[in-house]
Amino acid sequence: MALTYINREELQRMLEQLDQALYNHIQWHSSLIRTIACRLPCNKHDVLPNAYEECLFGQWYYNNPPKKLKNHPGFVAIGEAHKHMHQVTSHLLLTLEAGRPLDPLEYDNFANALERLRLELSSLKHEIEMSLYTRDPLTGAINRADMLPTLRELHEMVKRQSQQCVLAMLDLDHFKKVNDKCGHPAGDKVLSSIVHYITEHLRPYDKLFRYGGEEFLLCTQQTELTDGYERVESLREGIAELPIDVGRRDPINITVSFGVAALDPSVSIEQCLERADTALYTAKSEGRNCTRVWEHLKKA
Repeated sequence: MALTYINREELQRMLEQLDQALYNHIQWHSSLIRTIACRLPCNKHDVLPNAYEECLFGQWYYNNPPKKLKNHPGFVAIGEAHKHMHQVTSHLLLTLEAGRPLDPLEYDNFANALERLRLELSSLKHEIEMSLYTRDPLTGAINRADMLPTLRELHEMVKRQSQQCVLAMLDLDHFKKVNDKCGHPAGDKVLSSIVHYITEHLRPYDKLFRYGGEEFLLCTQQTELTDGYERVESLREGIAELPIDVGRRDPINITVSFGVAALDPSVSIEQCLERADTALYTAKSEGRNCTRVWEHLKKA
């Protein structure tokens, strides 16, 4: 499960929570090492069968994690590494409490369990930070700099016939009127609201890029052209009915035009984008608030 479907504010909160959880783990680790080195009585919570749920890190992980992170493979791996670490720690502490000598291999297992957890935490933190870095600050859509590298990867997958992808270029209708009538802050609110609506209705592996201005590119993976068209039409109809609060007495509504094209393995990515853009231009010229498909235009 990728993080590209999570908005920027949520990613920032995740990073803050992960930093706090990591700090709690470091504090626990420092206290534990002091206990072992100085042969102090251990914390009884550390030898309980559910010790991994009792520490501050565990309380956060099991009771108050970010909802959209719970099923992420990296987050699941952290839970497994954390539980294993506590199991190894409990065995080590009980051995010391019984006055038995500690085998070097037991200590190595303990050290390796700590390192595994540290690596899992660092990996997820890095992934969140990279997701933040690649996001458009205003809307949270993936920025254009990362668009072509991502599309090239998907294009190669299409060439190997491992999946089909659909591109949809979208543009907000009469967006300039919003800026002129309501001001640029209202325009910014409209852009971020539209992106939030779209990302909330995408699958985790679909991607939304800010192409420029009020124009965006949607890439739906593992999707045939007919299904892609239906998904886009559902988004278009939902956006048209979406009330957007821009700080005025009444919310405003705005519509969106779409141009759809398949990510064709027989032509370049740039040509695929041109096809989607041509379909979008047709949608705009035929009255806006509609979806046009390049493959259908070619046959007409």
